Amino acid sequence: MLQTILVPVSIVTGTGLIAGLLLSIASKFFAVKVDETVANLREVLPGANCGACGCAGCDEYASKMPAGEAPPNLCPVGGAPVAAKLGEILGVSVGDIEPKRAVVKCRGHLQTSEYIMDYDGPKTCKAAKLYYNGRTSCNFACLGYGDCTNVCEYDAIHIVDHIAKVDEDKCIGCSACARVCPNSILELLPRSQKTYVACMNKDKGVDTRKVCSNGCIGCKKCERVCEFGAITVENNCAHIDPEKCTNCGKCAEGCPVHCIHLENLQ
Repeated sequence: MLQTILVPVSIVTGTGLIAGLLLSIASKFFAVKVDETVANLREVLPGANCGACGCAGCDEYASKMPAGEAPPNLCPVGGAPVAAKLGEILGVSVGDIEPKRAVVKCRGHLQTSEYIMDYDGPKTCKAAKLYYNGRTSCNFACLGYGDCTNVCEYDAIHIVDHIAKVDEDKCIGCSACARVCPNSILELLPRSQKTYVACMNKDKGVDTRKVCSNGCIGCKKCERVCEFGAITVENNCAHIDPEKCTNCGKCAEGCPVHCIHLENLQ
């Protein structure tokens, strides 16, 4: 009786010991060596996994830095303090980091652009873009269904009067909103950059005026008055180079349709 119990128990125990031994050997043989530098970098990163650095998440960003595939100053969530720690681990100089925030390059609300239809489909910008180009007559305008609001983890962007508005005090410049906007009207700019063109319409001026009273008409008046070569008109729409712009305001003051936004001047 005792023998009938001990034999199977011994077999199971022996099998378990052998299996454990084999697993232990296999774990040593197939072990993937952990790069301590990558682990240290990952520990410093905030873990937001926002993708603003251009990587799929913090893990990928941490793995790219030691190989020189990504600089240590790309994390907008961590900002300068995190960049300094990353640079210290890597043994490199980080330099100055300009914090950024998102801006909405559209002012085509329902008071300035003609309302042309009601939409009863899925209330997302992506879906609306697939079915049609928006409820107003401008094909480049904010669609106003809040895809940007839904992806923002910091409550920094909301839809007001059918157009996106950014709360600059809350925005960290992660670019999540810009990546989901089907009309690409959200752009990241340095916080020191106070001037930008609030329009993305690339139609000819006469056609733009037909659909929005605030749209850029490509007249190049801004380009002519800028003394620093910071603003150019391409594809019938003005664009400002933040590296050249001094925020002097001359372009905004001279714009006949008031599509150039200058903080404190509007």
